[in-house]
This record gives sequence, structure tokens and C-alpha cells, in this order.
Amino acid sequence: MKIPRSRLCAHVIWTFGVISAFLNSGALASGKRPNLLFVLSDQHSWDMLGAYGNREIQTPNFDRLAREGIRFNHCVSNPPVCTPYRGILFSSQHPLTCGAIQNDLQILPGNGTYFAEVLRDAGYRTGYYGKWHLYGGDRNRGIPPGPYRYGFDHEFLTNNCSLVFDAASAYYWDQEGKTKHLYGDWEPYGQARQAMEFIDRHANEPFALFLAWHPPHNWGMAFEGYNAPPDLLSLYDPAKLTLRPTVQDTPRTRRMYQGHMAMISGIDRAFGWILQKLEERGLAENTIVVFSADHGDMLQSYGWPNNKGRAENGSVRVPLLIRWPARLKPGVSELVLGTLDLMPSILGMMELPIPRTAQGRNASAAMITGRDDGIDEQPLLFIPLNWRGIYTRRYTYSVALHSPSEPNTPGGANTFNVLYDRKTDPWETKNLFHAPEAAVIKAQLHGQTLALMARFGDQGLRAEELLSRVVREEDQSALKTSPAQRSMGWEGRLKGRPVDILAAAIDTQTSR
Repeated sequence: MKIPRSRLCAHVIWTFGVISAFLNSGALASGKRPNLLFVLSDQHSWDMLGAYGNREIQTPNFDRLAREGIRFNHCVSNPPVCTPYRGILFSSQHPLTCGAIQNDLQILPGNGTYFAEVLRDAGYRTGYYGKWHLYGGDRNRGIPPGPYRYGFDHEFLTNNCSLVFDAASAYYWDQEGKTKHLYGDWEPYGQARQAMEFIDRHANEPFALFLAWHPPHNWGMAFEGYNAPPDLLSLYDPAKLTLRPTVQDTPRTRRMYQGHMAMISGIDRAFGWILQKLEERGLAENTIVVFSADHGDMLQSYGWPNNKGRAENGSVRVPLLIRWPARLKPGVSELVLGTLDLMPSILGMMELPIPRTAQGRNASAAMITGRDDGIDEQPLLFIPLNWRGIYTRRYTYSVALHSPSEPNTPGGANTFNVLYDRKTDPWETKNLFHAPEAAVIKAQLHGQTLALMARFGDQGLRAEELLSRVVREEDQSALKTSPAQRSMGWEGRLKGRPVDILAAAIDTQTSR
């Protein structure tokens, strides 16, 4: 399906208008290169920050960043799960292009120039601390120096993907990826110290520091998988917490909320230490600070047994705060941004080259000039559960690509047939997918979804068929087991770019 000419023209007009304002503002004037601090939390929905209207959660440092920078009301995780999000973040490429189709599959090295590779090649000292989850295969291993660090060549301390956060167990692999070391503290606190030490070492040269926290992701068994140090838990009385209106009110759910919110207050505390370090070193004015999350947490909304992988707000809508006192005017933005846009937009702000292989939108000029009337759509997708969709400023839509007779999750394929009007129903309590009064907008959003799929070469294949075509044969059997059961020898590598493999299959069929 072709993109309507009117929408394409609107995009061109918007782009040239914003670029013109950007140039006229003097925003491209040369000066001292900014530093970059990019901080991610894991499984952290937009509504779990004070800055987004939550009056109970205690997040003074994130809220301060929101006041001093730009708070984005519409930032979505295009694929609401860990590895696909991170693959898109560092490549600005659709999962079918970068290879991050599902958790524990590696993104392809050498497939264009990635985020940290641009920064490294521009002379920045790159550092990465915390959760990686991009090496694929067996999670319990270090990432060796080389192409699978995707440009983070200077300092790299991570545990790949480990769901142990307590002081007695939390660990990281050394710089060579060979030896484990304990943090000796709650994991986010230990990682914050590593980040502050990085800032001290590189305060006199341009640096790009990425810190990826695991919390508030669920872990362990305490409080139904949500736990935190006692002093953080004591901040919240489960009986007094306000739950989302889509959640059944039970003692179990309230304990989950307490642990989840406690972890968020903990990472807020650690974030405040890092902000203080920037101020102590005189770096706050010219450091771009970005805070976001890889996806949200459903927290038992709709009774759904999983905590991500859906199109609803709790899963796809994440916080995005950006502060740069030297250039960005504080405010609130209604730009509709997705994971695809973050790399090109931040590189654009830094006046660094945006790779031709980036598929996202460079919204840096709009951010700097304060415009928020860009193209109003973001693709939503979750390939492992066979649904696709779209997020606009007003609507959320997703559709199961296969019939309910082929269930791939509790509830069957109908689970992913949703349409919400967030203007009239901000908490998404009424699904309009089958409502007669929503038939026209449903058809429009479905057409836009198909157009986005076509744009990225997405044929909508069942996940099982897609994976059988693109994952190496020796890794096929491991895909049917849980991460804990996969063998040490499993690598999670692909045969090549999925989009190329799929296109070649079409060419072969056509030629017959």
C-alpha cells in the first residue's frame, strides 16, 4: 500500500519548515561539543514518574530533569520488549533490518553505522554500563571486545542480562568480558558509581556515556517478583497506593506496585548522584541528558499474565526527558516519537552525521525550535506474538495477524485486536476494535498499519516461519526453550539481514 500523497507532502512541508527555523535560530552555530549522558530504565511506563502526573511516586530527580528540559508526552517503544528495543535504539533500524526480532537474538554487526560507532568515530570517549541484552544466545556470558559491542570500545562493563539486583548477587563482567565481579551493593547504586567514575576520568574530553538499569524490571520471588532494599520499600504503604483503573485490586497486586515503585525511587536516587557529579565537574550546562525506558510494565492490567509485549499504554508508552541547558528551552512536547527516532534525533542535536542506514526521523530541529506538529504516527510491532499496530497522538491500534484458531498466547489472537481513543479514554478502558461507531477510524488506522509494514519490508509472517527462515539452523531448537534452558553453545545469530532473506524468497517464488 502506498503512502497517501497528502501525508507525504505534509511530511515534506513540515521537514523543510522545521529545518528553516532551525537554521534561522542559529542552532547550527559551532561551539564546544556537548557531552551525552543517556540513561535507560527497564520496564518503566510513562505514568510511573511524578513529572507525568503520578502524585504518589517519589521521583524528585527525574522530576527536576523534566522541569529543566523537555518532557515528551508521546514517546513509544516501537517493539515493547528488551532486545528489539535496544537493537532499534543503537541502529535506528526496524528489527527486520537490524536483526533484533526477539529477545536473545543478536543485532547484525557491520549493518550500517550504529549509534556508538558514530560517537566513537567523532572522537567521543564511549562508555556503557548496565544491562546489554544484545549479545544473543546464552545470557550468562561476557561480551568480548570487538564488533558485538557496536562501537562502545572504550569502557564497557555489563552483565549482558542478569535478573539479580541484590548486593550479594549482582555482578558485572570485566572490560575483557572474561571475569565476573560483584558490585557489593544494590545493582543500580553500583552502576551509578561506575558512571560517576567514568565522568571523572573523562571530564576534560567529549564523552558519550550510556547507563542501562535493570530495575524496575521484576526479579526474584519476593513481592511477586518486585523487590527493593528495605529503606525504599518503606517509602510506600501498599494499602494506600492508587492502582490503574485497568487493574484488579488485590493484596498481591498492591505488593507488586509497592516493589515496582520502590525500585523507581531507588533509580531516581542513583540518577540524582550522577546529575550532582555533572554539576560538580562543571559539565551540566553542555551535557545532553536523556532519560527513557525500553518499554513499560502492564502491572497486571486487564488481567494479562505478561508485563509487556502489548500495544496498550502500560506496555508501549515510556518516559522521555531531554535536558541540554546550553540549547534546549524547557517545556512539554507533543511530538510523537518512537525508538527509531532517538538515535538520529540525538545525533542531529550533536551536529554529528546521521548514517544513511538509519530508518528513523531526525526530530532534533523540532526539539530545538519547540515545534511539535510533525507526522503523527509510530509503528508498533511485536513479532514473537504476531501482531502489528500504530500509535498516533490520539489513537492506539493493533491487530493480530493470524486467526484465533491459531492461538500463540493465553487468550488467543483476539488478545491483540485493540483500538483505543486516548482522548476520550486516557486509561484505555474501552476497546473499540469491534465498535460500529469506530469502523471508519479503524479502517484508516489499519491502512496506515499496512503502509508502515510495507515501508519496512514486513510481510507479516508468523513468527515461527520467520524465525525458521532467518535464524541459523544450529540455533533453531533453542528458540523453543526458555532462556534458562538454552545451552552454553547457543549464540542466537542470524543467517543475514531478515529483510534481505525475505525479499530473496519472494524473488525466487516470482521467478518460478
